[in-house]
Amino acid sequence: MANHPPLAPARHMLHWLEYFLLIIVTLATLIAIGQEIVVLITQMKVTISDLLLLFIYLEVIGMVAAYLESGKVPVRMPLYIAMVALARYLILDMKSLDNQDMVAIAGAILIISLAVLVVRFGHVRYPYDGVHKDSLPDSSKTKSAQG
Repeated sequence: MANHPPLAPARHMLHWLEYFLLIIVTLATLIAIGQEIVVLITQMKVTISDLLLLFIYLEVIGMVAAYLESGKVPVRMPLYIAMVALARYLILDMKSLDNQDMVAIAGAILIISLAVLVVRFGHVRYPYDGVHKDSLPDSSKTKSAQG
């Protein structure tokens, strides 16, 4: 009888499904980047909205790379993507938005940025089990690195 736990085949299948979907996400993102570059070339004009869209694509690729390196998606990365997407939306539709909508979007960006700070503080102050303590700065290293 094999020493494998009963769920090992299912876990193995899910592992390969993850990689397959990561490949799909990466290819779709690369296609979107190519399409945006074609638009930039044909219009012969680059706007801040175009640059923010490229940054969103870059963050998606960075998120895939981070997942491949660590097996985890850092919570901050989707938050960064959300902030950039909201900023892009605000810039694109500024003329059609009323003051309340603009304040709401700016408030959402502020709340997300505060969430990033909370998550960052939590990771440094309360690291997960299994994280190497030597990979996180101690209080003396943090003070010297910040100063």
